[in-house]
Amino acid sequence: MADCARNFLLATLLAVLCFSWTIAGSDGPFIVAHKKAALTRLKSDIERLSISIDIYNEGSATAYDVSLYDDNWSQDVFEIVAGNTSMSWERLDAGASLSHSFELEAKKKTVFYGAPAVITFRIPTKAALQEAFSTPILPLDILADRPPEKKFDWKLMAKYGSLISVISIVVLFVYLIATPSKSNAAKASKKKR
Repeated sequence: MADCARNFLLATLLAVLCFSWTIAGSDGPFIVAHKKAALTRLKSDIERLSISIDIYNEGSATAYDVSLYDDNWSQDVFEIVAGNTSMSWERLDAGASLSHSFELEAKKKTVFYGAPAVITFRIPTKAALQEAFSTPILPLDILADRPPEKKFDWKLMAKYGSLISVISIVVLFVYLIATPSKSNAAKASKKKR
């Protein structure tokens, strides 16, 4: 059963790659988009979400009227703090890239599953708008209870490191002087007999 599933996945992956190469090899734009998300805890009840979407034209022609739509952010959970969830550009030349980012603030604790962003563009040889999708993001654990991070403070080490080293050397020296060696203890026990 596992071999059958593995073979199916491999066949599907090969079919997608062949299809991608066929489209990318044609005389036209080929849009690839990568969506990234980063959570930043500001306070115990406030968390910011920074979203960035990079759009690449891997094809051999210019894409015109490029538009990005990423409006899958629930207004019950998020509030837009900076930027917009949609953006438009006049063109994206072959081999060029564009980037767009915005920030959201979380309103409530939840696990959020984000959908891919949608990119539409026009090809001069086709009347219909073309669509491409970004990569999806991993599930986000918004305002999750996290244990406090224990970070090593290098500033303290720089400030007190030499003092700790000197004290450690002195303690080690006193320990070596005060503790009798095994050979002296063996000689003392032989003398007592």
